[in-house]
Amino acid sequence: MSGSQVALLGAIAGFTIYLGLPLGRLRNPNPRLRAGLNAVAIGILIFLVWDVLTHAWEPVDEALGKHDWGTVASGGLTLAAGLGAGLMSLVYYDGWIARRAASAARPVGPGAAASAELAPKVRSQAGSLALMIATGIGLHNFAEGLAIGNSAAQGELSLAVLLIVGFGLHNATEGFGIVAPLAAEGERPSWATLLLLGLIGGGPTFLGTVVGQHLVNDTVSIAFLGLAAGSILYVVIELLAVARRAALKTLTTWCVLLGLVLGFATDAVVTAAGA
Repeated sequence: MSGSQVALLGAIAGFTIYLGLPLGRLRNPNPRLRAGLNAVAIGILIFLVWDVLTHAWEPVDEALGKHDWGTVASGGLTLAAGLGAGLMSLVYYDGWIARRAASAARPVGPGAAASAELAPKVRSQAGSLALMIATGIGLHNFAEGLAIGNSAAQGELSLAVLLIVGFGLHNATEGFGIVAPLAAEGERPSWATLLLLGLIGGGPTFLGTVVGQHLVNDTVSIAFLGLAAGSILYVVIELLAVARRAALKTLTTWCVLLGLVLGFATDAVVTAAGA
């Protein structure tokens, strides 16, 4: 299999994320459906945090078994830095968005063309959450693409193909996770918005596959996985706040469980491949 064919299959694996995105176009979902969609997304994203951190820690864990303290130190610090950057950057970004929204909402004097009136409209909270989820999943998928490309570069084509199939199935559920905040708030995104969100979330799988065929480096992979875990963790915290406001604890808990089960089920092929 040529490098271009591997890259094409990596692109297909990434863009299966579009299979779940159309759910964001649901018209006026009822409150229970909104809460359920939000909770299933939480379950999927909790699984992703666990999955990402597990893969990020593997090289460090192997180094611990070999008493390779240099790799342990560099890998551990890289993971901590990536996790912190992914988590805290979104905290500060969200704070900046909130301050900008507050500034735009201030009343202005009659006849005055205030800068707030001329500023572009601030993205809604649900839209910001969807963008954050897509970004976090994109970082995660870049690391998945690295795994595909690394396997192909090392001549393990059967493993690369199994990874493509497994990640493709897995990414189909991630698309649903991206649009869940929009569905939960009853916002109906345009097709252009869904196209952009899918490109942000799924496109990095293709990029990672291309890069991974030429770069086999654990530190780079750990860094991207750490960034992904931090950003996804922040989004989980935000979605839990949305779930609490819905006040449907039993439904929410069952749907979080369903999301977790979906995450593990779609990851089964990747696990079987030994990744």
